[in-house]
Amino acid sequence: MPLRVGIAGLGGLGSNVAVMLVRSGFRDLVLADFDRVEESNLNRQAYFRRHLGMKKTDACVEILKMIDPEAEPEAHDVRLDEENIAGVFEGCKIVCEALDTADAKAMLVNTVLTKMPGTYLVSGSGISGWDSPDGIRTKHVFEKLYVCGDGTSDTGDMHAPRVAVCAGHQANLILRLIYGMEDEKIE
Repeated sequence: MPLRVGIAGLGGLGSNVAVMLVRSGFRDLVLADFDRVEESNLNRQAYFRRHLGMKKTDACVEILKMIDPEAEPEAHDVRLDEENIAGVFEGCKIVCEALDTADAKAMLVNTVLTKMPGTYLVSGSGISGWDSPDGIRTKHVFEKLYVCGDGTSDTGDMHAPRVAVCAGHQANLILRLIYGMEDEKIE
């Protein structure tokens, strides 16, 4: 089985990470989100006006297939919780956390780290506001957990530039892990 990457949440971080990975030649993604594309999403997410009202999973798959018709995204239109995360992302060696709230982020991190041993987790935190994008960094927190962001901003205002910078950090780290450029090669 080829290496699979899961993306939890297809908003500003997740939709952009998925696009960046497919543009980089990676094709085997597992996508999970329960939401629909709204007008307020268009300032920072990969969607277009014609996607308004569509499920984010369907809209994201459409965009990825437009970029690379051979991409194989597996979409799950589901709200992730402690009970379904391991099943949704079964077989994924890397999971990208791209959820909206601190509680949802913590739940996903705790669940992946406890129920999916050996799985790398790439999380995003602290990307809102108008601060300089230079503050966004990638940190290796412990063994299989990395966090991308500035770790401090929490204004609630989400804007495309800082979200895209953080998504770029996440996508770049995922590719580095895939190709063995970080701590260890993933098999």
